[in-house]
Amino acid sequence: MTRFPGRVPAAAAIAALAIIPTAVEAGTATSNLSVTATVTANCTVSTSAVAFGNVNTITGGNVDASGGITVTCTNGTSWTAAAGAGSGTGATIATRKMASGGNLLSYSLYTDSGRTSVWGDGTSGNVTLTGTGNGGAQSTTIYGRVPSGQTSAPAGSYSDTVAVTVTY
Repeated sequence: MTRFPGRVPAAAAIAALAIIPTAVEAGTATSNLSVTATVTANCTVSTSAVAFGNVNTITGGNVDASGGITVTCTNGTSWTAAAGAGSGTGATIATRKMASGGNLLSYSLYTDSGRTSVWGDGTSGNVTLTGTGNGGAQSTTIYGRVPSGQTSAPAGSYSDTVAVTVTY
């Protein structure tokens, strides 16, 4: 056998490789991660004022104005919007009262432009607004009327606050 200095014979090299430990093949394990969420039914409501402006009580005509409400509810959520009587002394849903100090000016709120459906709590012949949320803002016009014949109302700045409640 011819020897080459610094060289390992092939058989010796193979034998040496046989005794060198080999890397262990990596294993794998899998699992599934659950991810959950619950979309809850939610609604918000905002309003725009019914501003009658200047009311001349001696002309004899009704004074009409409009405002609105905007309801935003989670998609698929049914909602109902009701209106209270307001804060004027002696106010009812049918005849609300704006006040200027101790003076009162009657008015009504309606859900239709013909001013035939009084907006209220759904009792005693008045109506509520209803809808189903689509995830976006849903606006509805509210129609107001200061009826004629209130000639005894003194000059002044009159106002009222009506609670709007959305149930869903």
